[in-house]
Amino acid sequence: MNIELRHLRYFVAVAEELHFGRAAARLNISQPPLSQQIQLLEAQIGARLLARTNRSVSLTAAGLQFLADSRQILSQVEAAAVRAGRLHAGETGELRIGFTSSAPFIRAISDSLSLFRQRYPDVHLQTLEINTRAQIAPLNEGALDVGLMRNTPLPDTLAWRLILREPLMAMLHREHPLAAREKISLRELADEPFVFFDPHVGTGLYDDIIGLLRRYGVKAQITQEVGEAMTIIGLVAAGLGVSILPASFQRVRLEEMRWVAIEEPDAVSEMWLVWSKHHEISAASERFITLVSEAALTLAPTARALKNVR
Repeated sequence: MNIELRHLRYFVAVAEELHFGRAAARLNISQPPLSQQIQLLEAQIGARLLARTNRSVSLTAAGLQFLADSRQILSQVEAAAVRAGRLHAGETGELRIGFTSSAPFIRAISDSLSLFRQRYPDVHLQTLEINTRAQIAPLNEGALDVGLMRNTPLPDTLAWRLILREPLMAMLHREHPLAAREKISLRELADEPFVFFDPHVGTGLYDDIIGLLRRYGVKAQITQEVGEAMTIIGLVAAGLGVSILPASFQRVRLEEMRWVAIEEPDAVSEMWLVWSKHHEISAASERFITLVSEAALTLAPTARALKNVR
């Protein structure tokens, strides 16, 4: 059989109008070709679908069955086209995002996640908290669509966009002698017990901050090593030492702790959006990247580096 969708549409029009002239006008074709196509359809099926007289057209039993099936087929084709179109437009599908523990504290990111969920409720949003270095392999393998990570050396297989450059802040217990200061120097923390990440955890902040301290000749006296930023904040609040984290963590406010600015101008950390160069970027991923980029520009309009993509 060589039955095409147009044959089904022709038949449905005739079956619903029960008049070849009206059906032809509805289909915007002339009546003779329509009659010919219906006859060819009947010949291919091997059954009469329409009973014709000089004055009327009616459906046979086979025609009634074929009408129900034709409507279902056409409906399924239309639904399939709609689903494909919505997937292509990024309105459905799946978006798998890896993010460091600090990412949700950044307003541009948290706002973008919320807005994405509102605008595209039919996209299955899968988020996975994973440290910076640990995101590289799943991004390369296609297990993650987008990564939100701190700046770190990346392979050439990955592209990135700077979302935010934010200051690093010192964290002190409220009774610490330096807690009342507006700014302090990194060298003033040289002899302090330091609460920080375990180097084996793989967070980009470890390399960022330890590298910053080394540039100023400060060797951190790390007395507590932990895996999560929230644990660092809790231990500083408990008076077990001092630490340094990005300013976005100031959204966590504890009475026992103070955030103090750091004098050194290069005491900054960057948050990146990262994706694979060698896997197809889904429309949902593109929409999310656009949302985050626009939100970051709105919150930090002077961040020209947002336009830089490697």
